[in-house]
Amino acid sequence: MDVHLRELRYFVAVAEELNVTRAAERLFVSQPALSKQLRVLERQLGFQVFERVHSGVALTRQGEVLLPIARELLERWAAGLEDARAAAPTGTLVIGMQTAVGRGLQQAALRRFRKAMPGWEVSLRLVGWDDPSGGLLDGSSDVAFIWLPVPAGLSTYVLATEGRGVAMPADHPLAELEEVPFAALRDEPFIALPAAAGPLRDFWLGLDARDDEPVVGVTANTPEEVFEAVTSGLGVVLVAEGNAALYNRPGMVYRPVAGLPPGELAIAWRDADKSSQVAAFIDALRQVATKV
Repeated sequence: MDVHLRELRYFVAVAEELNVTRAAERLFVSQPALSKQLRVLERQLGFQVFERVHSGVALTRQGEVLLPIARELLERWAAGLEDARAAAPTGTLVIGMQTAVGRGLQQAALRRFRKAMPGWEVSLRLVGWDDPSGGLLDGSSDVAFIWLPVPAGLSTYVLATEGRGVAMPADHPLAELEEVPFAALRDEPFIALPAAAGPLRDFWLGLDARDDEPVVGVTANTPEEVFEAVTSGLGVVLVAEGNAALYNRPGMVYRPVAGLPPGELAIAWRDADKSSQVAAFIDALRQVATKV
């Protein structure tokens, strides 16, 4: 029986909320995905940890016994990771990324970081959009460049606030406009992030400016899948202004969109992470961001 840390984290969140919907919002996952993982956990354990009640869910007797153990395991793992990272004077800082960063931020910050932390290496790790924490919550990243909103348990520093535009096929009728009203996109099929991206998926579908459900043409897991879908005529996609040049493709155009609040690009790290290497990288980015 192999129970993963993510499943234990899901179990603890539901046990604390006693409501799957609220727990899913807290974890930044969809309710169906959370329910599925709970069923997987119960199959692995061989017993039920929750039972349905009128107000949501309640812990079974087995669940009540398991809860403090799960909490302790998660706490000990988090503390153990920090102790392990602090055990050596040098090591590797893992930076999670879901898209290209650009904006003159990354290279300049890395130069400052290497000067402040001689001997430390840097590893760039591409993280799928099905993990809105950028690899932070499962410990596979030390810091991450991600777009807000982010799951609970993370601290953030906003690096750039940018308008959202739309990427569309070059022969799209709206491509003739210099600026596209968001109302003109309401009936367009959109390229969507995976459901596991939660509120981040909603943000890039423009749900914060809608009173209706978007039309989803296709779901994509990587930037390359997104732009392949756009150039194939399967839909349009909202893109941050600063990413327009990074993802320039033949057969695709970018236009600013009126009527949408801006997006925020941030560097994120775990709340409990007080390591010197993470602090040094955040400080380097703060210095760079003020000059951009």
